[in-house]
Amino acid sequence: MTTATVPAAAQPTTWVLASLALCTLLPSLAISSANVALPTLATAFGASFGQTQWVVLAYLLATTTLIVGAGRLGDLIGKRRLLLAGIALFTIASALCALAPTLPLLIAARALQGVGAAAMMALTMAMVGAALPKARTGSAMGLLGTMSAIGTALGPSLGGVLIGTLGWQAVFAVNLPLGLAALVMARRWLPADRGQVGAADFDLPGTLWLTLTLAAYALAMTQHLGLLAGAAVGLLFFLRTEARVASPLVRLERLRDPALSAALAMNALVSAVMMATLVVGPFHLNGALGLGAAVVGALMSIGPIASALSGVPAGRLVDRFGTPRMTQLGLAAMALGCALIALLPASLRAIAYVGPLLIVTPGYALFQAANNTAVMGDVAAEQRGTIAGLLTLSRNLGLITGASAVAAVFAAAGLHLSFAVGTGLVLLALALTGLNSNANRSC
Repeated sequence: MTTATVPAAAQPTTWVLASLALCTLLPSLAISSANVALPTLATAFGASFGQTQWVVLAYLLATTTLIVGAGRLGDLIGKRRLLLAGIALFTIASALCALAPTLPLLIAARALQGVGAAAMMALTMAMVGAALPKARTGSAMGLLGTMSAIGTALGPSLGGVLIGTLGWQAVFAVNLPLGLAALVMARRWLPADRGQVGAADFDLPGTLWLTLTLAAYALAMTQHLGLLAGAAVGLLFFLRTEARVASPLVRLERLRDPALSAALAMNALVSAVMMATLVVGPFHLNGALGLGAAVVGALMSIGPIASALSGVPAGRLVDRFGTPRMTQLGLAAMALGCALIALLPASLRAIAYVGPLLIVTPGYALFQAANNTAVMGDVAAEQRGTIAGLLTLSRNLGLITGASAVAAVFAAAGLHLSFAVGTGLVLLALALTGLNSNANRSC
């Protein structure tokens, strides 16, 4: 019997988790390591910062706009099959990035890399339910959160070392051995699934409308707010399409489920706050406090490291105490940490910012493990890819919105008001847990 047909129960849990963990690490590492290469790329290609920024934006746009479609396609043709294709595309695109002779070709290769990453981000989470016992779901979600945080924390330092020793191409070339390892491990250890019917039933019109809508929204947040009108029009056409097609990309009745809607909204809110810590922090530490780049980089790594260290314990807490209480506890910790940043005096300098982050980031890890487990725990096998895609999409939209909106508040009013807004967003998410609990009790 080949490994492709071995059922989930026969697969060693450790190797299954290792396969999923590596598939989670790579997309996160690819985005954070590329950020540090932008100044070098501007010099290498003789381009402006605005032009080189598209190396990051192309990847983000591809993952954000295609992640729901990738999840749905995985439900139709088989999650493992599409995950393997996504890893292969990600790896090939990484090679193309390293070999790109011009900036436009590098941007195109990054978009292709983002397409592969979209499949990886949606389907690793979807594979948890198929590959692991339900009692291990919380621990698995905590591990995936840990690997995502490790990728975020490791990317800038690894990228800096690679650029300094081997050149900017090494930032992308490093994904080749890692991608090949992920491909071999996923093919060897992840259980096969047959999907439902086939790609012929894939909702292409709905996918196109959703892609255009999300692209318009992402560009509105990062480039020009006037595109919000285009996003609104696209959303109307998307909803109209989904109400009419026989096999919709997203079943609208699922979005009317109060528990799922609350979970997606909470995910977007807290992701916006976490992106604010990554965007606002360097400007505050460098501009307001006058710290050097090396010190700022070291201080900024504390949050992701704390999140990485707390991910697995957070998952175990979820398995032991359940999702409702752990969701609320994680959000309460985040609210406390954000409030401290907003209220602590400037005389404490870096401690007033970094100290509370040691409360915010473990709280975020606990929330992510609990919320992801609550959403994915009872999803039918034929919908896991779609729901995982929606969950990751809500996170990405939160990240994009936080990078734009909270950064605008910081530019206008400074650190304290920025995190007063962040505290309000987390408290709003905490209020939604009450609606979520009421919805679950009424079911």
